[in-house]
Amino acid sequence: MDKPYLREISKTTLENPVFVQGLPGFGNVGQIVAHLLIKHLGAKPFAEFYSPSFPDYVTVSSKGICHLPHYEFYSATLDETNLVIMTGETQPSFDDVLAHYKVCGEIVDFLEKLGCRFLITVGGVPITEEKAQVYVAATTPRLAAEFMEKGAVIYSQGKIVGGTGLTLAIAKERGIDGVCLLGATTGFTADHEAAAFTFKFLMKALGKEIKEGSQDKH
Repeated sequence: MDKPYLREISKTTLENPVFVQGLPGFGNVGQIVAHLLIKHLGAKPFAEFYSPSFPDYVTVSSKGICHLPHYEFYSATLDETNLVIMTGETQPSFDDVLAHYKVCGEIVDFLEKLGCRFLITVGGVPITEEKAQVYVAATTPRLAAEFMEKGAVIYSQGKIVGGTGLTLAIAKERGIDGVCLLGATTGFTADHEAAAFTFKFLMKALGKEIKEGSQDKH
């Protein structure tokens, strides 16, 4: 493979969809949140994205089937809101800055093709104390204020690494609004508590509040 490509699994037509991205990172918060959202909404896969910028290994399933690292796109509807959810098992190497820009740019290209005008990227942020909290960074002051009113805290640490920040910033340059939600996590291993808290905040922001424990029933 010498260039990235997108494979459509099925045709999907979504009017003005909201894009939600959750990738591996601190506490794997983004990836876990994306999987919770997919499971809760019964989202259906419709496309896969492959790139030579991804690591040089394959993932092997419990049945011994291998596949290249890739991103997966799912479609779902929440009340009257159409959603496109993207997740995956990897990101380009953090040492390869150009690869990150290329991959995130290609993702935003696809979002424009789908007609997405708003996106939410989800990740984790390491903190020293155990505290359930969601931080927000946004493309506009208005959006930052709106999500503060929903209970988030402004993220003022200066940097958001990887696709969680770059996808949002590149989208902003293309005139697409959005926010980044960062769940507070104390570790680098999978933090399911931080992800569950962030998932409930995301659902509330999307207009569908989740009761305690109900995300485990789907």
